[in-house]
Parts: sequence; C-alpha cells; structure tokens
Amino acid sequence: MERNNKLCGELYIIATPIGNLEDITLRALRILEEVDIIAAEDTRHTLNLLNHFKITKPMISYHRHNEEVRTGELIEKLEEGKKIALVSDAGTPIISDPGGEIVKKALQKDIKVIPIPGACALITALIASGMDAKEFSFFGFLPLNKKNRKEKLFQIQQEEKTSIIYEAPHKLINTLKELQLIIENRNITLARELTKIHEEYITGTIQEVIDKIKQPKGEYVILVEKNNISKQLKNLEKLNELTIEKHYEYYEKKGLNKKEIIKQIAKDRNVNKNEIYKKFL
Repeated sequence: MERNNKLCGELYIIATPIGNLEDITLRALRILEEVDIIAAEDTRHTLNLLNHFKITKPMISYHRHNEEVRTGELIEKLEEGKKIALVSDAGTPIISDPGGEIVKKALQKDIKVIPIPGACALITALIASGMDAKEFSFFGFLPLNKKNRKEKLFQIQQEEKTSIIYEAPHKLINTLKELQLIIENRNITLARELTKIHEEYITGTIQEVIDKIKQPKGEYVILVEKNNISKQLKNLEKLNELTIEKHYEYYEKKGLNKKEIIKQIAKDRNVNKNEIYKKFL
C-alpha cells in the first residue's frame, strides 16, 4: 500500500552499539544529526552516546512505563512534520525493548517508518556461538509468571532449532537451573559483554557452564542447542516404558504441578488426558 506521508514527518528506528561505540553506522550518525527529536529508552544513557559523537539534539524519554502516553505525544509531533529517531539503550529497538507501539500507530496513520540497521545482541551472539544458525527461535526474556515460564521452557525443550534467550546477571543461575531441569544434558552457549573488552563465550552442558561462572556480570545471551529428534524419541520411548506412577514422578521432579503433569503424560502416551486423570483420582 502506498502511503500518503507528504504532510507527515518520519520515524527512524535506529540501532545503536551494544558495547563498542565503533559499531555505530555512518548512516545512523547522519540521521541522529538530522532528526528534530530523539526518543530514548534512557536519555542519560543516550546522552553519553551523543556526547561521544558531538551530537546535540532534544531528547524525550520513551520506555516501557510511559510507552502508552509517549506514543500519542510523538505521533502528534510526527503528524506536524517532525522527524523523530527512536533508540533503545543498546542494540536494535523493539527487539525485547520498547517501540512496537509507536511503529504500529505510525503505520496506521500512514507515517513513514524507516529502519536504520545495526548491532543486535542475539545475532552477534549467534554468529560466534558455533550453534546452528540456519534456523533459530528467539524467546527474549522468559516470562516472570510461573505457568507461562514453564510453557516457554518446555517449548525450548522441544524446539528443533537453536533457541536464544536474554537474561540479566542476577537471574542467570536460577534460569540455567530451571533450563537444566527441563532440557537436561543438552549443550548451551553463554555469551556476555558482547563487543566489549571482556567479551566471553562459554560452551558446554548446563552444569559445565554453571561450574565455570564465578560471578555473573553484564547482560547475557543464552543459546540452546536444538532438540535432537532421534534422542527425543528414545527418551519418549523410555518414559512410556515406565509405570504411570514413575512417569508422574519424572515430571514432578521437574517442578510441574499435577495438572501440567497429567497433560504432559497424556501427550507422551498419545491418549486423552481424562484417561490419565482418572488414574490419579
């Protein structure tokens, strides 16, 4: 669809460095100098970037907690003909960062949205991880809700592609232990401090990786080896050879509740879950 944007401004989605400031593109610098306003996830953080490149520009904060309010304000400015750059603290906006809302609204209003590509943590981690990069699934930060979190972990366990997760340092060990319960001995790669002086990749089974971590620091990217179907089938065969009670205990040790266990056993054995439920009445 051709957009009528003669009277409107333009919204630029600009990727910024994830660590090394040399990774910013010449185009990104030019656009940052040309726009009227920069919408930044953290204005203090972005100010450091602008100061480094001697760019002076009005900024407005745009983060998760004010995204709804700020979107309306910024759309008004775009409709007045302003050019606005959207940046996150690091990397590509909208990828596990705010910005999706303003892009949707801008497109609905026929305002031109222009991506300025650059650094992205998940891609940077993937290409140096040694994991299969032909296909991958990105899960961002895992949900905080326990039920939703378990569902995502089981999705990763069954994923036939490389899985990629983001995690904060203070939550890293707990997340790795949760993963270990579900995916057991599959290999993972942990990437941290990407593009910085202390950039590091740690590869091995989850337990091997945990043993190598002394003090988690910096933002982490966790890459999980894809599920090997033949191994999965063998594991499934072993589970289905167990008694229902032992099968139940297997999932109970993984932290699933009764309802979740019954659903999973029924799926493993390809039977109606009511059939399994009756056995535990």
